[in-house]
Amino acid sequence: MEPLLVFPDPVPPDVAQGLDLGGYPWKAVSSVEAASRLEPEDGWAGAVICADSDPESAFALCRTLRKRDIPLEPVLLVIGAAELGGLELREDLFDDFVLTPSRSVELDARLKHLFFRTGRGTRPELIEYGPLALNLETYQAAISGRPLDLTYMEYELLKFLAGHPGKVFTRETLLSRVWGYDYYGGARTVDVHIRRLRAKLGEEHANLISTVRSVGYRFGETRWGS
Repeated sequence: MEPLLVFPDPVPPDVAQGLDLGGYPWKAVSSVEAASRLEPEDGWAGAVICADSDPESAFALCRTLRKRDIPLEPVLLVIGAAELGGLELREDLFDDFVLTPSRSVELDARLKHLFFRTGRGTRPELIEYGPLALNLETYQAAISGRPLDLTYMEYELLKFLAGHPGKVFTRETLLSRVWGYDYYGGARTVDVHIRRLRAKLGEEHANLISTVRSVGYRFGETRWGS
């Protein structure tokens, strides 16, 4: 996927975080000239224009992007509630909008919808289960839009479990599949990492990983319920 054009530079932290968590490549631009100078060879995948701090410059950029020989789409506008009244006369300049401060979940949902509607762009490979999202390209993880600070092996263990929801794995199987056949650590290694993962998922989501007595661990629900 080519990067998204994002205005302005620097990008508001909530927008940058939402794009990173969603796995969207992006480049920040500060002006119309920068948008042209930094444009990838294959063009921008779309644009996220933040119009809350400098609406005039933001709409001027939207206007330029729409007047190109091949108008850029999709264009997602990030705008403050106070500027909503001025959108009626500018509906041709953007495809959808979100209110600032933006939430990562909503930003991702709007972009997904726009890419589906326009048929442009592809998203990186993700594992998603309920509130959990794992980006397999960037090794990022989030729960309900909140980034998870995981070690490499914590991420690998969570990725393996989340990739097989409802299936029970023994500690020995997890050791061989996640740590590798040449790993000589004991089953306690798995228990320690599971405990850390549950703590990082938080009390509300710790039950995503359940203990199956005398067997091992299961992620998510079975087809017959938890």
